Amino acid sequence: FPVTIIVQLGDTVTVYYTGKLENGEVFDTSMVDGRQPLTAKLGEGQLIKGFENGLIDMSIGDEKTIEISHEDAYGPYNDFMVQEVEKDKMPGEVEVGTALQADTQMGPVNFIVKEIKDDFVILDANHPLAGEKLIFDLEVIEIQ
Repeated sequence: FPVTIIVQLGDTVTVYYTGKLENGEVFDTSMVDGRQPLTAKLGEGQLIKGFENGLIDMSIGDEKTIEISHEDAYGPYNDFMVQEVEKDKMPGEVEVGTALQADTQMGPVNFIVKEIKDDFVILDANHPLAGEKLIFDLEVIEIQ
């Protein structure tokens, strides 16, 4: 009889995936022309917890849809990570959606320009998917 290999912590897994928000909006997929499937070793923190947990016990060829709460994805949205900064402290012209990086006492921090007011710019250091429930369609294509 053929032996079915199932995904376990420590395995290197190659998977096709499509990530969606609850409203059905696709935020990331490996199923686009020119994109490669995702390959990662489980248990090393390369993937968000919920994605990794969803792969456990799958076999090659298995497909399933998983839902990941924000706790097992990018965490809750944190209002403390939103700051108002004077426009003249910005590095040149910025637009809503511009990605910036600032060096802080805790190391580099990434921000997105969320809003532009007359004299201030609102910067958001939350991950763009913070506070979101994520839905992934998964298909395991290789287990090592």
